[in-house]
Amino acid sequence: MNATPEERQWAQKTQLRRLALRRRAAQPDKPALSERICATVKTLPEYRQARTICSYVGVGTEVLTRDLLGEAMAVGKQVTVPYVDDKRLALFHLHDLAELAPAPFDLLEPRVEMRDQPARRIQPRAVDLFVVPGLAFDASGARLGHGQRYYDNLLRRARAETPRVGLAFACQVLPRLPVLEYDVSMHAVVTEGAVYRPHASDKHLTL
Repeated sequence: MNATPEERQWAQKTQLRRLALRRRAAQPDKPALSERICATVKTLPEYRQARTICSYVGVGTEVLTRDLLGEAMAVGKQVTVPYVDDKRLALFHLHDLAELAPAPFDLLEPRVEMRDQPARRIQPRAVDLFVVPGLAFDASGARLGHGQRYYDNLLRRARAETPRVGLAFACQVLPRLPVLEYDVSMHAVVTEGAVYRPHASDKHLTL
């Protein structure tokens, strides 16, 4: 039985996920490179202009973001972080990094006992900038996640014009990723050595 185009793309994505995970795991100096990536994010006009940002909390071999979150709160931005709520991502208004706790899959998420506070729930349409993780990206802004579509579904609930910035080590930027109809692309991808802007006249800024 011949596979459908979508099945072939899904199989290709599975292979690319394995490749990206290996590359990311082997990347040396992750804390220092993470600091460099987050420093670049803070220079972006999208970050400077945003009043409310949503950023993942980097764990394990991901680009680490705790310093970015802390500094954003220090300069008066409203910082939200995602957490899994009934098979989709909800957003929590974070006041302090101490409000994060270990969660399933080795994640850091808001403490369970704080999530029901109405003032802490933020709707995706209120966010001015999304800082997004990924296993891999390409220069066109395509993103490869773990395949659960959590971020694709979250970003589809946001305003279409809200900037989406993916963070990755340079080793995670691949030549070309397969894209399915439900995949949400990035407006920019930041690595330790470049900023990729697929819709700008200067699509690849080397740092």
